[in-house]
Amino acid sequence: MNALNDLHHESAIWQARWITTPHPPGAGPMPLMRRSFVLDDRPRRASLMICALGHGEVHVNGQPVCDHLLSPAWSDYRKTCYFTSHDLLAHLELGENVIAVMLGNGFFNVCGERYKKFKSGFGSPMLIAQLTMESGSGAISVIGSDAHWRTAPGPITHSCIYGGEDHDARLLPVGWDRCVFADPGWSPAVACDGPGGALVERASPPIRVHETLAPMKTKSIEPGRTLLDFGQNAAAIPIVSIDGPVGARVTIHPAELLDADDRITQKHTGSPVSFSYTKASDDREQWQPRFSYTGFRYAEVVVSDPTVRVEVQSGVLHASAERVGRFECSDESLNRIDQLIDAAVRSNMQHVLTDCPHREKLGWLEQAHLMGPAVFNAYDVASLYRKISRDLRDAQRDDGCVPTIAPQYTSFKPPWDIFNDSPEWGLAMIFCPWLVYQRTGDASVLVENYDAMRRYADYLASRAESGILLYGLSDWYDVVPNEKPGFSKLTSLGLTATSLYFAGLTTLQRSAATLGHSEDATLYADRASTVRDAFNARFYDDAKQQYDTASQTACAMPIALGLADEHRRAPALTRLVDDIEARDYAVTAGDIGFRFVLEALASAGRSDVVYRMLTRTASPSYLAQIAAGATSLSEAWDANPASSQNHMMLGHAQIWLFQWLAGLDVDFSRTAPEQIVFRPTPVGDMSWASASLRTPVGRASIRWERTATRLRVVVRVPAGARATLLLPTIDGRETHELESGTHTLETRAI
Repeated sequence: MNALNDLHHESAIWQARWITTPHPPGAGPMPLMRRSFVLDDRPRRASLMICALGHGEVHVNGQPVCDHLLSPAWSDYRKTCYFTSHDLLAHLELGENVIAVMLGNGFFNVCGERYKKFKSGFGSPMLIAQLTMESGSGAISVIGSDAHWRTAPGPITHSCIYGGEDHDARLLPVGWDRCVFADPGWSPAVACDGPGGALVERASPPIRVHETLAPMKTKSIEPGRTLLDFGQNAAAIPIVSIDGPVGARVTIHPAELLDADDRITQKHTGSPVSFSYTKASDDREQWQPRFSYTGFRYAEVVVSDPTVRVEVQSGVLHASAERVGRFECSDESLNRIDQLIDAAVRSNMQHVLTDCPHREKLGWLEQAHLMGPAVFNAYDVASLYRKISRDLRDAQRDDGCVPTIAPQYTSFKPPWDIFNDSPEWGLAMIFCPWLVYQRTGDASVLVENYDAMRRYADYLASRAESGILLYGLSDWYDVVPNEKPGFSKLTSLGLTATSLYFAGLTTLQRSAATLGHSEDATLYADRASTVRDAFNARFYDDAKQQYDTASQTACAMPIALGLADEHRRAPALTRLVDDIEARDYAVTAGDIGFRFVLEALASAGRSDVVYRMLTRTASPSYLAQIAAGATSLSEAWDANPASSQNHMMLGHAQIWLFQWLAGLDVDFSRTAPEQIVFRPTPVGDMSWASASLRTPVGRASIRWERTATRLRVVVRVPAGARATLLLPTIDGRETHELESGTHTLETRAI
């Protein structure tokens, strides 16, 4: 990659032009583009930089150059356009060569007659491409996109990131991506203005199909119509094999759920959504959509003629972030909870952390920071979070406001404009860069984002009333039995926003100190102190000795975030535990509060309560979702079919499982030996738990095992590192400082 970067530099990057088709395609057909050229000598190096908007599939001499899907990464194209570099040396031949690109709409042009969350357009599909080659003598030559490229309508007759994709293979010119193809009917490409964004090389993980699922169950509904159950709700594309005559057509209707008649229903995930393919020959053909995906477990497959034979698999796709961490324990119900949440994380780990893979596909920001530790505990997502941080900067308004969604492809009109600006969401601007620093120790991410972090803090200060933020979405989707979830019902407006405002200020103070901005550090420490005093004055009732309504969220957030001082912390904890026990360990906290319920209990030594909450089988609970047939985490605690069945926003249990139950906590903003902390927390009747994580300094791991009388802990400290083990004892925790290597310690079981 360094050689390719050097080659880009030597070619004086971007001598090319943006080009498009002379006939804007709208919803379809999508354009094809190609450029042929002749090589008299084999180059020593050859690199193609390309940004095809909304998405593009690149072929050279008839072969795809990579297995990436939905490329390039989503962005606010007015601010940032991501390009991808491909090493073409192995693809090029002496004599004639051709670069060919198939284009799709993606988020660049959301249109069409099927389901769409919103309608928008940055413009018609377009691309900019540049092939840079170095000869054996060292001479540099460049072939850039210009009027020498040629274009024609392609086989994709419908392209919508939401509504699906239709492909008529009869419309694909045979050999269009090969040298032997003659293109007299094609038109010259038209130079155009780009969308305005800076061209930035992709650094975040590409999207790929990582698993293919065959149907677990197949049911014939009627001649030519079959119901498939793939057994797993996932972000996916249909992968199709079809036998039949030329012109035979197959249409796939995906869905998360079945209705009362055992037919697929798209009622709550956006409708209609479908994928279709029409054959070009009498031979067996293979197809998968290129520029659209959705979330589904089931599919109804409809063929144009009952004699047509079709096989369909579910191609599970997500960002190619490497798996770096694992959790496992003796309680299989907790393992299943971990797997349930992980399925939702993978489904929503795309070019952003989406809220769901079907009806929205948008980067709602609260989950990026609230679920961030869980995602980092399992996947190498530092580059994805750097990209998310850039999305946040691009979305930031001139007044410093950060919206609830980034990239902000859509905004809400009154009376729903409350969804445009909520501190619990926008504070991702401060928390996400800090999280990357915590997990990597690389302060450059703070440098990149520091000004935007400060501007957002200043914006919140301008909105605060005597230190209190009295607006926002609050504890979204908290739980009141027999009531539809949505806006917070149990916690007063302002408590969650002000709590996280305080946490944001303390995080900004630490960021300033890390970067050596001592005056700023003092400023934000003072602001945080003012907000803490205002918070306690407004929300703590001394007579009742409770915060706000004493909801689980109201009790937990002041404890977990350090707003409660010594004389308020104990009553808040007592009320929190009493409320949970009175509800038979049922949760009432929602999207914002639940993480802090777990943190407040765990940090106070009450992980026994967390364990009872997580192993509860009655609704609302994780295990009730699983018992109801969920294969990925639902948006609502009760897995209500009116809500999405594939959301990661309530998955905070993964943080407790990894960092408290197994007990592996990594934070490189701390000094050694506290950067790696082992904190085993045996609870219930569990006999063992383990966690491992590849950190920037090497792999760290812990496994504890418990018998009736002894607790045995085995930890691995990376080479050259130090760590801290907090060993549980009858009287609390015993601190051990450990050098690199494998260590085994034993104590009495508790």
